[in-house]
Amino acid sequence: MSLTSRPSFLSLQRILKSSTKHHFHQLLPRFIITPSYQQQQRLFFTSTPTFKMSATDATAKTFFSSPKFAVVGASTNTEKFGYKVFKWYADRDLAATPINPQGAALTVNGQSYPAIKSLVELESPKETSVSIITAPAITLKTLQEAKELGVPAVWLQPGTFDDEVLAYANKNFKTVVAGKGGWGGEGWCVLVDGERSLGAARL
Repeated sequence: MSLTSRPSFLSLQRILKSSTKHHFHQLLPRFIITPSYQQQQRLFFTSTPTFKMSATDATAKTFFSSPKFAVVGASTNTEKFGYKVFKWYADRDLAATPINPQGAALTVNGQSYPAIKSLVELESPKETSVSIITAPAITLKTLQEAKELGVPAVWLQPGTFDDEVLAYANKNFKTVVAGKGGWGGEGWCVLVDGERSLGAARL
């Protein structure tokens, strides 16, 4: 015996037959109908906002695919993350430039690394991925400068951004490593996730 009885099948036929272009939307779940559809009574769906997904291992891998790096907020104070993050790059012999307002050089493992005062002093900004360790207000200004210079990728350490900063970064850069994710409890961090990401980029 057929799973679909004759009366049920005929009922389905009548429903489908009556589903014209004019009132087809009445048969669809209300939550997927956009206002413009309801107003214009046309059989199409308008585009919806595109939300960028959170950073992934692939995003972090892309960040480390750049030939050069810069660390904005690099500090001479060995107790601060601005120093620890730059040291992470230096310990792996990556071509990294420290950046701080004073232009103060950093010493890592007995070696001095000359610093610059801003991104505009980078020799090749379009080939440089940038790690940022600054307060959100400074981070936003840094991102605006990075955008103008054509920086391809940014990594925002935990605590360096708020919703406004993160929205700006996602809107203006193809590669953004920030926010929830990674292996640490506070989100993507070079000190926690960098080794894995760098290794993937070198494969």
